[in-house]
Amino acid sequence: MQPDRVDPFYLKMPHVESGMTVGLFGGSFNPPHDGHVLVADIALRRLGLDQLWWMVTPGNPLKNRNHLAPLAERISLSQAITHDPRIKVTAFEQSLGQSYTARTLEKIRDRNRDIRFVWVMGADNLKNFHLWQDWQKIARTYPIAVIDRPGDTLSYLSSKMAKTFDYARVDEAHAASLAWRKAPAWTFIHGPRSPLSSTALRAQS
Repeated sequence: MQPDRVDPFYLKMPHVESGMTVGLFGGSFNPPHDGHVLVADIALRRLGLDQLWWMVTPGNPLKNRNHLAPLAERISLSQAITHDPRIKVTAFEQSLGQSYTARTLEKIRDRNRDIRFVWVMGADNLKNFHLWQDWQKIARTYPIAVIDRPGDTLSYLSSKMAKTFDYARVDEAHAASLAWRKAPAWTFIHGPRSPLSSTALRAQS
């Protein structure tokens, strides 16, 4: 297979069974690293998920695409470091022909009406979440779990998202109930943190 050609398997939404709880963990993963795996593992454990979709995006509108590795490469690297069978590496967003998370989440919901989803993101993304297209719509559509990342433990206190939806915050002691709560509902989960970042890894390569 050509290095920039994506296996059609990854362009389909992962298979789910009725009633499952699924975490949606999206990113450019450029490259993926153990910090990402740690976020996924914490989400699976603390949220009590049946699956976590590791959604490798075609591109991030808020990031420079000049340094973006081919999608097929990022998928392959993601698959290589994720060993939990509940983690489903996917790039179905490519087949939707769009790069905005809000639209992707609408498609997911429309095709999976009997699945309970939670949007999962690292705390490093929280400070810029209000720059995402239709970010308030996202927060009112899916419960959100924010996982601690080095240097960003306190970012949720000052972020626009945290201030706007302060009333909807769920204590992390009740994180396992998040998938059953009606949005807006979000929690901040503390836990082990990895100092790795994709930006730093690219600088070393």
